[in-house]
Amino acid sequence: MQVFRSKNAGACYGVQRALDLALKASEGDGSAFTLGPLIHNPQVVAELDARGVRAVERPDEATHGAIIIRSHGVTPAVRRSCEAQGLPVIDATCPHVSRAQKAAAKLAGECGFVVVVGEAGHPEVEGLVAYAQEAGGSVCVAECGADLPNDLPEHVGVVVQTTQTRDALEDVLAGLKERGVEAEVKDTVCTATRQRQQAAAKLAGEVDAIVVIGGRNSANTTHLAEICAAECPRTHHVESAAELDPAWFADCETVGVTAGASTPDNQIDSVVRALEAM
Repeated sequence: MQVFRSKNAGACYGVQRALDLALKASEGDGSAFTLGPLIHNPQVVAELDARGVRAVERPDEATHGAIIIRSHGVTPAVRRSCEAQGLPVIDATCPHVSRAQKAAAKLAGECGFVVVVGEAGHPEVEGLVAYAQEAGGSVCVAECGADLPNDLPEHVGVVVQTTQTRDALEDVLAGLKERGVEAEVKDTVCTATRQRQQAAAKLAGEVDAIVVIGGRNSANTTHLAEICAAECPRTHHVESAAELDPAWFADCETVGVTAGASTPDNQIDSVVRALEAM
């Protein structure tokens, strides 16, 4: 069985930057707290915890050391709460997410109503909504055109969760067009996300089976698995090599491997080695 690794896979710049900042904060006698998991990868979060970088839910749970704002970003109110703790604040927000936050606020000021294309309840989306609202805008969240409310104004702004698919954005824009709504679009889908999705779709169409590596709580990894499944029915989403089942690859001559933007190289290498050993 031949194993092929996707051309674009694994930790993106924003995730690697967040990891580097967290690891630096843990050096020596340092300790730090992240608001929620730094990235959506349970294995990495556990490794950070072992180094003294603990995930907490509220700023007031950080009693010493530094507070790290995770890669998904936080709402303006949470950021102010962090600063009010009087501890050093390390901003590990992905630069692409920061750009989307600024776009949401700008569209709110220009259009008055903002459609956030993304997964309701996701921390990045909650931040985008809050930035638009703080700028005085009304907001709705839509993952597809069917999610759009009926009572939309004639002109809206559109901003996108950085890990969303191109298809999701196009579906929402088609829904707006059907309602006769004019949209001013800020395409904030991350380039790294787009590259991973395109490479994964291509690879999935060329192999007998494909393995997608990453946290099950990771939106971009989940989207990768969906994209691969559309091209290759034998798509398997795992968090680690320990989950691989040899029965999945019975009669397979080729298997592909891809990974979400929150998956470091060592986790990909581990899965590749396990597949090659089969």
